[in-house]
Amino acid sequence: MKNKRNANPFYRIFVVVSVLALLAAAICIGVFYYIFSIPEPEGLSLASWPERFTDNFSCWLQYKDGELKVEEIGIERLDEYGLWLQVVDGKGKEVYSHNKPTCCPAGYSASELMLLSTKGYENGNTIFVNSFESGGKSFGYLVGFPYAIGRHIIYYNGRSVERLLPVFRMGILSFLCAAAIFIVIYGFWITWHVGKITKGIGDISFRSYTSLPEKGVFRQVYAALNRMDTEIQHSDKLQRDTERARREWIANITHDVKTPLSPIKGYAELLSGHPVPDGKTVQEYGGIILKNANYTEKLINDLKITYQLESGVMPYHPQKVGVVRLLKELVIDIVNDPAFSSRDIEFGSNIEEAEVCLDSGLFRRAIGNLVVNALTHNPPETKVDIFVNTEQEGRLCVFIRDNGVGISGAEQSELWSRYYRGTNMKEKPEGSGLGLAIAKDIVMLHGGDIIVESRLGEGTEFMVWFPVKD
Repeated sequence: MKNKRNANPFYRIFVVVSVLALLAAAICIGVFYYIFSIPEPEGLSLASWPERFTDNFSCWLQYKDGELKVEEIGIERLDEYGLWLQVVDGKGKEVYSHNKPTCCPAGYSASELMLLSTKGYENGNTIFVNSFESGGKSFGYLVGFPYAIGRHIIYYNGRSVERLLPVFRMGILSFLCAAAIFIVIYGFWITWHVGKITKGIGDISFRSYTSLPEKGVFRQVYAALNRMDTEIQHSDKLQRDTERARREWIANITHDVKTPLSPIKGYAELLSGHPVPDGKTVQEYGGIILKNANYTEKLINDLKITYQLESGVMPYHPQKVGVVRLLKELVIDIVNDPAFSSRDIEFGSNIEEAEVCLDSGLFRRAIGNLVVNALTHNPPETKVDIFVNTEQEGRLCVFIRDNGVGISGAEQSELWSRYYRGTNMKEKPEGSGLGLAIAKDIVMLHGGDIIVESRLGEGTEFMVWFPVKD
């Protein structure tokens, strides 16, 4: 019950408004006491206290046996509060004083007493005047207070005020009713919008969200919900496409693994049969078996390195190596491969040598995959150029260019996906489809990147760059 009440926007609005009202009341009370109060020995009192004290002081004054006396409690109050007292007779002459300042006269006229009753703070005192009768005589007395007290009299039309008082009360009541109605309406309005937001979040989770118009006070919230839905739909689509490509890739890999196993098994059965084939036939069958075993091993190695790169457990041992020399050795190894011995491969560099910190084995694997990819998926007459360039400051660039068939824009967007196999697989259908993804991951492991530019019928260029660290 408590959680539901806390989740109710109207309840929260009521709490906020109540807190604000209490805070406003506290501020008003504080301002009132700051303006209309004075500090006195017993604490904070209203500024009207001196006048009440003066009016009540007459109870401690009495005239008896021709002598004016002040009760002891009155004297104690004067001393306690730091006040002074002066009593005058009916003619304005002083008959008694206590703690009276030296600047005060010994007598007053009626007009002076009248003036003192309205005068403000002066000479360190505010003077209040009153009178009393005792023993058949009238006396006046003055009490001086060491407080700066303002005294102002306001005159107004009493009948008009009496007529306006009901109107004023009705206005306050109407205002309070209007405020209450506004709070209720505003609460329902907030609840309605919060309901829309809550429903939108629920619809997003069930993938049944309908875009909300981005307008009004909550337009930013609605815009955020719309963006969230768009991103989730994009993520769902990407996940579906990735899962579909993964399933297709697994099916292709399964087929590719079975393909070399069939001749291995077949020729192994022939070799183990009777009669035993002659030496030349055994050598031929063994070559076929070895070729397919090597291909199977390559598939397994590709799967292993893909897993290691994806999970971040790839052994990585960078050290200073000569890139130009390393690339020359790589090109020589590719040219000496019987599968590419007749292909047109050219190497060039604008520098003699460049010492770069990298893992030589992984580096050879990445560049080798790119070169072999260019040779494998292009016609035999295609020329492949490998060129090293250090023109860009702080980077070493390796370009692999070919003048082959090129890559379409759709294929370029999927080129680095682990679960994507290109459509141009006629030249070498047994490829694993992992070569480019592995190359990309290796280059990024070194802090670099691969950029591809290609047009159908004009060829392809891969630019591989690595940071050069001193």
